[in-house]
Parts: sequence; C-alpha cells; structure tokens
Amino acid sequence: MINSEAFTKRLQKIIEYYGETASSFAEKIGVQRSSISHILSGRNKPSLEFVLKVLSTFPEVELYWLLNGKGTFPNITTSEKIAHAPTPSNISKEIVEAKIASNKKIERIVIFYSDGSFENFEK
Repeated sequence: MINSEAFTKRLQKIIEYYGETASSFAEKIGVQRSSISHILSGRNKPSLEFVLKVLSTFPEVELYWLLNGKGTFPNITTSEKIAHAPTPSNISKEIVEAKIASNKKIERIVIFYSDGSFENFEK
C-alpha cells in the first residue's frame, strides 16, 4: 500500500524539479488539474493510470522511488552517468595544469552524492 503523504511529497519534488506548476504538470502528463490538486491535498490516492502517465512523461522518475521512496530521483542510467562523468577536459583548468606540471596523471575520479552513495570512474 502506498503511503499517500509520502507519495505526495515525492510528487511535489518532481513538480519542483522540472520547474512546473501543478497546472502545467497536469497538462504535460495529460490529466485534469483537479486530479493533481486532489492528490497533492491528500483527498485522492493516485491511480495506476496516473502513475504510468508520470513515468512515461518523465523518464527520470523511477517507479520504485515514486511509489516507495526507495531508489533515486532523478534516475540516471549508467551510460548517462558515464557520459556526464567528469573528465580531465571539464575539471577545473587549474587542477589539470597542476597535475600536468607535476607529471601526475588522473587514474580515478570519485563522486560523492548527498545521499551517501558514490561512483568510481577509472580509465
């Protein structure tokens, strides 16, 4: 069973993340404004159709996160993470110049996230 209050907070987070209003969010996913209002107020629980519309419109929203709060938001696939991973070309120019001057090469980059997780990128 979905915790409606927690679901509402996650839905609000999605709306804010994309810089939408409740009205514009409703329009984008193809539901009436009142549907969003009723879910956000706690009057109604989200239907399966509503959840599926959110997921199909916003692929960065992960089903398990939306329903249970477990997982990540926004969901970024591994290939996207690697594509957006820092490289010597987009790291601070001063750091790269210092490493070059000392004849040191970058072997690994570790990114730490606010949720305590991390990613390790190696050549």
